[in-house]
Order: sequence, then structure tokens, then C-alpha cells
Amino acid sequence: MHDAAQAFAARHFGDNTAHAAGRTTFNPLAHIDPIGTIVIPIAMYLMTSFVFGYAKPLPLNYGQMRKPKRDMAWVALSGPAANFVMALIWMVLLVLLTYFRVQESFPLLVAKAGIQVNLWLMAFNLLPIPSMDGGRIMFSILPNTLAIKYARLEPYGFIILLVLILLPQLTSGPSIIGIWLTVIGGLADFLLRLMVTPLVILLS
Repeated sequence: MHDAAQAFAARHFGDNTAHAAGRTTFNPLAHIDPIGTIVIPIAMYLMTSFVFGYAKPLPLNYGQMRKPKRDMAWVALSGPAANFVMALIWMVLLVLLTYFRVQESFPLLVAKAGIQVNLWLMAFNLLPIPSMDGGRIMFSILPNTLAIKYARLEPYGFIILLVLILLPQLTSGPSIIGIWLTVIGGLADFLLRLMVTPLVILLS
């Protein structure tokens, strides 16, 4: 849904590339990358107990968008926004399961996992690292001169990400990514709870 949302957004802003590649679909098979979705997550879990992966790169042509620098941010933001919406759906389901006094632990655990995973993915993708959604947003809001310099880091974005992931485990130092996920995920969780408060009050 994350990638599909970005494909839909790109099409809305004038870039039909992702749609032509069949990515405006919620069918996960259209988004699976053999290396990024299967091999890397398994390898990282076995080596570090930390699971990281990615979908097939989304083909985008920002030059086809009406206002490329501005529209880039909206396309990038649509992916994390999709994760936030999915987390909201899971939280509403959790409220309803609680209201109807569902005693089985499995649906409750699934709903809680749906909230946590989507908030984690939202926060993770918003990391301001070139080539990630947060990096695209950062490029869009920076003045042109700084944006050009920032874009030059993109070939090293994946290396920067891996270093940030692995360095704390090698040095026992603080995890920058962990702090980011805690802060952004916590803010998003607070907003979710605020949004479902009317439903909780209605059902109480």
C-alpha cells in the first residue's frame, strides 16, 4: 500500500511511469523485489536479529510532474501517509475488539502489531536520508542551492543507512535511528490515539 499510494500520487501529479509499470495496485506481487524483500531481510535477521528490507524500486520521472520539486515531496509523503492510515485502521479495529470484549489473544495481537509495524515503517521511511522518502521531502523543502548539494549524497544513501543501523551494535553507542523511530513513532501514536478518542467516548 505504501508503494501503491506513491504510484497513485505520482500519476495524480502528472507522472504516469509507475502506473505504466503496473505499480498502481495493492497486489503485493507487483512490488516484491527478490533481493530487497526476501534475501536481505532473511540475511539481516540471521546476522543481527534486525529485519530490514525494501520493495522493488518505484519507477518515477519527476520531470513529468507539473512542479517537480514541489510534487516530489507530496509523492514521497504519500507513502508514509498510507502507513499512518493503515495504523489508524488497525487502531479502530483494536478499539472495536476491546468494546466487544473479544477474549482471544490472536486478533488483539494482530491489531497491535498492525499499529506498531505501520508506525515503525512510517517513521523509518521519513528518515531524512537521500533516496528515502524523508530525503525526498528534505530535498523539496531545501533552497535550490542546498538541495543540489544534498542530492549529491544520494548514491551513498544506502551505505549511510546501513552504517546508522549497524554502528550502534558494533560500538554499543546510542542509535540515531532508534531515537528517530521513538520520537516520530511516539508522536504519530499520540495523534492516532487523539483521532480515535471520539470513537472511544462514543462506545463507552
